[in-house]
Amino acid sequence: MKARRNKKQVPSFRKLLKTSKVKLENKLKNKQFKQQSNLKKYRKEQRKLRQAVKDAVSKKPIPLEDPKKKRPGKRIEREEEEEEEALPLDMMDEDDLQLMKDLGQRASFLTRDLSSSEPVHAKKRKHENIIDKYEKIPRSLQTAPEKELIHLLPIKDKSGIIPQTREKPVLDTNQDEEDQEEMELEEEIIEDPIRELTIEEHLIERKKKLQEKKLHIAALASAILSDPENNVKKLKELRSMLMEQDPDVAVTVRKLVVISLMELFKDITPSYKIRPLTEAEKSTKIRKETQKLREFEEGLVSQYKFYLENLEQMVKDWKQRKLKKSNVVSLKAYKGLAEVAVKSLCELLVALPHFNFHNNIIVLIVPLMNDLSKSISEMCCEAVKKLFKQDKLGQASLGVIKVISGFVKGRNYDVRPEMLKTFLCLRIKEVEVKKDTEDINKPKKFMTFKEKRKNLSRMQRKWKKAEEKLERELREAEASESTEKKLKLNTEEGPEVPSPASSSRRSCQVRAVFAHLINVEFFDDLLVVLHSLIESGDLSYQESLHCVQTAFHILSGQGDVLNIDPMKFYTHLYKTLFKLHAGATNEGVEIVLQCLDVMLTKRRKQVSQQRALAFIKRLCTLGLHVLPNSSIGILATNRILMHTFPKTDLLLDNESQGSGVFLPELDEPEYCNAQNTALWELHALRRHFHPIVRRLAAHLIAGAPLEGSEALKPELSRRSAIELFEAYSMAAMTFNPPVETSSSKRKDKVLQGDSFLNEDLNQLTKRLCNEVDTQLPLDFTKYLKTSLR
Repeated sequence: MKARRNKKQVPSFRKLLKTSKVKLENKLKNKQFKQQSNLKKYRKEQRKLRQAVKDAVSKKPIPLEDPKKKRPGKRIEREEEEEEEALPLDMMDEDDLQLMKDLGQRASFLTRDLSSSEPVHAKKRKHENIIDKYEKIPRSLQTAPEKELIHLLPIKDKSGIIPQTREKPVLDTNQDEEDQEEMELEEEIIEDPIRELTIEEHLIERKKKLQEKKLHIAALASAILSDPENNVKKLKELRSMLMEQDPDVAVTVRKLVVISLMELFKDITPSYKIRPLTEAEKSTKIRKETQKLREFEEGLVSQYKFYLENLEQMVKDWKQRKLKKSNVVSLKAYKGLAEVAVKSLCELLVALPHFNFHNNIIVLIVPLMNDLSKSISEMCCEAVKKLFKQDKLGQASLGVIKVISGFVKGRNYDVRPEMLKTFLCLRIKEVEVKKDTEDINKPKKFMTFKEKRKNLSRMQRKWKKAEEKLERELREAEASESTEKKLKLNTEEGPEVPSPASSSRRSCQVRAVFAHLINVEFFDDLLVVLHSLIESGDLSYQESLHCVQTAFHILSGQGDVLNIDPMKFYTHLYKTLFKLHAGATNEGVEIVLQCLDVMLTKRRKQVSQQRALAFIKRLCTLGLHVLPNSSIGILATNRILMHTFPKTDLLLDNESQGSGVFLPELDEPEYCNAQNTALWELHALRRHFHPIVRRLAAHLIAGAPLEGSEALKPELSRRSAIELFEAYSMAAMTFNPPVETSSSKRKDKVLQGDSFLNEDLNQLTKRLCNEVDTQLPLDFTKYLKTSLR
């Protein structure tokens, strides 16, 4: 007979993860409780059985002559029932009454087996010898315990059915007592209440648990890193710890597991995209090494997918703010878990742009760039910027741009400005503006044999052959993408960037980066639109600076061929420079430095000397009332302008040049007569508390030399003004360079009392004090009356 197969399948690991951990624990507790109750019931029955045997062995006959002795309650009730069933004495025959009295004087009456005899008070039958019948009843001694029988299957023969029994083995009483004591001890242990821990004990217990979890995570991560192909299954075990249910360490353990898995995937992920196998490839026989590699890749992709789903679920839980049934993680902890999940997604977005599910990460990150939480929004925007900067091929950047463009249009351009500022980091240098460019940039073709024979000599053909062979080898060895593919990707990225018409205020800065990709025919109209936006007064100061920056970016490329004088934009920047100060507008200094680089340095041929002098003078004045990093950036810009326009060194001389007086309040840089002033602000900045500001001011006073004692060190001279502005920023509330500590070991003497005074003055003071007559009455009332009059 075959064993019946259990049809109930063991649940898979994935199903167990979906099942609530508390539900599984409750099932296990119910099962254990059921087993314990069955065990208790069995032990209780055995204890009762042993007690009954023990009572039967030790029972002694109770004499009837002592009716006053108390009997147990149960026996009293049983005797009362028997007396109610018995007949009263006046209804019994005299013979029966005499027999009962005689039997009561015998001990055998109490020791006989009552279960095998008839009732004592049964009605007497006539013509029956009661004593003879009683003598036939078998008797049993109470000292020997009655043996228990086990009924077996009967045997049938010719005479009939013969019942079969077997004696039950007698248990050792000592062992029974030990079992009973153990059982009672267990019941006492179970019934004891759990002692509540104090706060200190609870913290120590939590620290111990957390240390154990950390060691377990470290062991799994170390095993995976040491041999990823053989230990890829440990990723599943490590990922299962994301469902940690211990409320003391659940949040911390989940954060640690998220960060650990992120670092593991960054290290063990290959540098290519893993594609799914076809049916033909699966059915083909392969070597063991190839099969092992395929299993590793399949396991890696599967666990990476599940990991991303877990991160997405953490973010959703925080967004929905719905408390789970398990109550393991509180609502306050949802944001912390979500921030760690978003940080991991940002790291994977930047580190693995070539791997699977990268587009899924982009879809998760882009909406979070516009999140109400500032920390999460900045984290996502910085990750996208970093991706744009390091993406050399453009494929990943194109995917991000398409998703951002769709999101911005779906929100009707009502998004955070930081979301559009990420486009400033795009690396779009060349695009296919017209189809005619294909004819200009045709790939180089090699000469045919007939052309060589016709146009070249024998020696020239030999050199040409060697040159063409070398070019072919270089093309084959080149690992970078072709120019045609890059141009195609850049051309696709351009239209996806939001246009100024759709979001004029926020996309000016973005369009400044891609101004060289705009058709020349629209330049004049764009400049008119930008100037009208500035004059409208609806823009903030920084937004107006973005418009100025965009206008000059447009004119710095293809706009050089146009005869357009952007004097209005020069005037606007010169007029609004003094709106910057050491307060809230200090952040606008960076945009001003970018505008000055485009307006003055790169357009040096279109800038007059009067305009350059006016800007240098106003920048030196501005450097007096801004933060140190802004002063450093402004002085570095003046240094570049003095090198670009050498004749501006006349501002270092006190003598006037030509007629007129300098008019600092005039808003027109061309007509303020800046040649008749001097840079006296540099002498004030030379005494600045910041050492770098002092160094740059002394350098400009000396004429900004490239060599000599007053020349700058390479770490200052080779960096741009914007780089210096960012390097010496005080946003982190730190000093760069740090403040030097006092190294003098000499202890100053503490002067006390008269030691502060000169010796002659001290003697004069003592003499005057001794001459004062303190015995005269001090009457101040006369002075009070005089003052009142």
